[in-house]
Amino acid sequence: MLRLDAISKTYRKNGTLIQALAPTSLSVEQGEFVAVQGASGSGKTTLLLIAGGLLHPDVGTVHILNTDLYSLNSNQRSQFRSLQIGFVFQQYHLIPYLSVLENILAPTLAHSSSKQMDRAVNLVNQFGLEHRKHHRPGELSAGEKQRTALARALLFEPKLLLADEITGNLDDANAKIVIDALQLFSVNGGAVLLVTHDVNVAKHANRLIMIKNA
Repeated sequence: MLRLDAISKTYRKNGTLIQALAPTSLSVEQGEFVAVQGASGSGKTTLLLIAGGLLHPDVGTVHILNTDLYSLNSNQRSQFRSLQIGFVFQQYHLIPYLSVLENILAPTLAHSSSKQMDRAVNLVNQFGLEHRKHHRPGELSAGEKQRTALARALLFEPKLLLADEITGNLDDANAKIVIDALQLFSVNGGAVLLVTHDVNVAKHANRLIMIKNA
């Protein structure tokens, strides 16, 4: 599903080269839930951004569903990413003036489909957000915001889900809801790559990868 071959990323700051991600290779198969851990500054988030087509690596290749992601032009890559990859971040990135239901439907601005309203309503119900579907993010708890963000990521039924510290702001009950959803996604044939510092969360993955400092 996902294959990273010797990807790396270096930045230049004040004339000094800083290696954000040392050369890294990994693969995630269909139906697999993989967790990534490592010290702060080891490049975990950089890895996710490169894997998701949001940050071009200096060297190396990224293949998703046998497509060379960075051989596509920016428009092609954006289209591919929006349909095949779901992203969930610790900070939610919800649109503050839209309701829960509207936030879940936000990806349809790029890809309109008549069936997506039914899909969005089903996700609202799946994540226990029925009583909040017309509320805006400012009226939600942290757990409700994260469940909304996860529902949005799943709207187009992507093949790959990338998640960055998505339980960091959650209590145990909400963390369990989120992790259960990731496990269900992988059991149903999706692939999950999760960055987490929480060893209890990582235990739910099929495989754990440790990244050393760059």
